[in-house]
Amino acid sequence: MQNGNTFKMEFVALMASLMSIVALSIDALLPGLPAIGNDLGVTSTNDNQWLITMIFLGLGFGQLIFGPLSDSFGRKPIVYIGFGVFIIASIICLTAKNFEMMIIGRVLQGVGLSSPRTLSIAIIRDSYSGNYMAKIMSIVVMVFILVPVIAPAMGQFILNFRSWHSIFYVNLIYGLLVMLWFWKRQDETLVKENRIKFTSHLFIDGAREFIKYRDAVAFTLVSGFITGSFMVYLSTSQQIFEQQYNLADLFPYIFASLAISVGLATYLNSVFVVKYGMWKIAYIATAAYAFISLAYVAVFWSGINPSIQVLLGFFAIQFFAVGFLFGNLRALAMQPLGHIAGIGAAINGFVSTVMAVPIANYIGSFVTDSVLPLFIGFSSFGILSLLTFIILKKPSDAVTDNVH
Repeated sequence: MQNGNTFKMEFVALMASLMSIVALSIDALLPGLPAIGNDLGVTSTNDNQWLITMIFLGLGFGQLIFGPLSDSFGRKPIVYIGFGVFIIASIICLTAKNFEMMIIGRVLQGVGLSSPRTLSIAIIRDSYSGNYMAKIMSIVVMVFILVPVIAPAMGQFILNFRSWHSIFYVNLIYGLLVMLWFWKRQDETLVKENRIKFTSHLFIDGAREFIKYRDAVAFTLVSGFITGSFMVYLSTSQQIFEQQYNLADLFPYIFASLAISVGLATYLNSVFVVKYGMWKIAYIATAAYAFISLAYVAVFWSGINPSIQVLLGFFAIQFFAVGFLFGNLRALAMQPLGHIAGIGAAINGFVSTVMAVPIANYIGSFVTDSVLPLFIGFSSFGILSLLTFIILKKPSDAVTDNVH
């Protein structure tokens, strides 16, 4: 651990920027999904969701490569390699002549971006532990969430003057600027004496070590449940607001306002987490996540969509609960894994993402003319997450500040 409990604004901003390359690649493209589908001959609107969910598939599998490698060779060189893959994948997307090639490009984009996304978590774990780590993680997530606030509006602005290809160019330029900043200002956080010797069974050994920790496994599963149900919203939001509510012009602003709800919660979490503990806050937020969605299902079981004001009210409260979960769940899973932070972050991200993609694709296939399936998904996986907390109970080592 190198920074102890010292707060460094530039460090937080840089880690958030590394993560935000992912968010920009996903959210800025949302307004362009219909145009891409039209250009590439997509016949079913639901198929456009694959442009969002497939990047997550790449994110999941890429972590299994880059996380373990970073434990042996250091964080910084592996971040650069991942970004190189992202550049190649972006060129594939820009030159795609059919939908299948675009999907391949999106998967590879996810593989490349898994490096800065995962290793930013490992770098934070190298530098902090315990509830203070959760505080740093929350602030990073809060800054990271500012990207979805502006990304769809930025994507729409670009589309007003240019084709959807320009969105990919903007993502590339932003990524290059962040990489330059990372190269100039961020020191290597994994010192050589703490690196794990690279072997052919490095990942297998890391996986065996990972599953020794019950709380790491449990909170990784909960991350998968929450991420999967939330990913349904990401992949269907354009469809819901533009087609079911005929609010195409307002979509970027609606998306931004709901992202602010998540951002506010992550800020409040960064304020309260050191005082109350990440376990307690995450437990209460999980219960809220489950009960809010159950309330929607009970009231609107007929499947008839409520007014846009009512829907946005439910979404805002639901996502406010989510804001208390993202940083805390990752921090709870990572707390006992300081000695294998790269592999730990990789397995945590891989399992939660691989769980999330089929969840999102399956539930998303039912979101055609009603929002009800989305909230059924929220409630189902919210209940599973709450049950996991109840079964696990409060682990003694999840709220300590000890460095492992």
